[in-house]
Amino acid sequence: MSNITSEPFGITRNGEAVQRYTLTNDRGMQVQLLSFGCAIQRIVVPKADGTAVDVALGYDDLAGYEAGSSCFGAFVGRYANRIKGARFELNGAVYQLPPNDGPNHLHGVLKEQVFDGTIEDGGVTFRKVSPDGEEGFPGNLTLEVRYTLSEDNALTLSYRATTDAPTVVNLTNHTYFNLNGQDRSDILSLGADTFTEGDAETLPTGRILPVEGTPMDFRTGKAIGADFDSGDAQLALAHGYDHNFILTGQSGTLRWFASAEHNGLRMDCFTTQPATQLYTGQFVKDDAAPCGKAGVRYPAYGGFCLETQHYPCSPNFPDFPSTVLNPGEVYSHTTVYQFQAQ
Repeated sequence: MSNITSEPFGITRNGEAVQRYTLTNDRGMQVQLLSFGCAIQRIVVPKADGTAVDVALGYDDLAGYEAGSSCFGAFVGRYANRIKGARFELNGAVYQLPPNDGPNHLHGVLKEQVFDGTIEDGGVTFRKVSPDGEEGFPGNLTLEVRYTLSEDNALTLSYRATTDAPTVVNLTNHTYFNLNGQDRSDILSLGADTFTEGDAETLPTGRILPVEGTPMDFRTGKAIGADFDSGDAQLALAHGYDHNFILTGQSGTLRWFASAEHNGLRMDCFTTQPATQLYTGQFVKDDAAPCGKAGVRYPAYGGFCLETQHYPCSPNFPDFPSTVLNPGEVYSHTTVYQFQAQ
């Protein structure tokens, strides 16, 4: 069981106190979490040579998290990813959301809110109620976001949500990983045979395509940037990867979905979610904060995200797995990122 401490991390512009929680295990791995957006600020992993490396992008202070536009380490929702036209229909009623990504809705405001944090049962649990009507979503949504760190260097993220009215829910974490300092040479393997085709706005077209014979095929592992200059139309539209990959195996069961390795470190990833959004950080160079940690201005492709979730824009595509949550039901998903020195 990891040792857990907490300390003040500052006061938001709205006058709310933010706490930082530090989880450390006996092998020297350390994870730092913020009650602001349930953000993962640091993931420090020991290497075989005795040194340690922080594999997560982020900011050193609260001002960076309030000013930043890249969602570094953040818990996002109510609906992670994009909803076309910032609107959806549910049970005959149309719900209008704030457009915050051109005409579309992206991620939501939970990443900018302070949660109540508690050290309990060997982990840290953050809680909050998103009130009925927040950003136009129906229902009071009760949220629990839990993080634990095991002795075998596994960081586990667990989400639980309930509602008092029918609503749609899609939750994820937006940590940017980099195992090799800021570049695009981490080797990625991804357990996905298909992906949802994207359009010029990185929205799904509704078509599900095979990865076979395309730059979307990570099934045998390759450098993340290996195909950036291939001329592939999907990569050109997104300026890299910003695509939803449909994971093999049974949704709802915890199973392996990805591995990344470089520079003497390996990360194995497991989830109960049906899909993951691979985003290669092409726009972090434009982040609104002056710099990231240690004064670094992160470059384009400075980190990659594996945002486990449902498909983007699912409320507007009846053929996609449903993201509807009804009263009496429990939204519950788990994702694990496990690290080892090589």
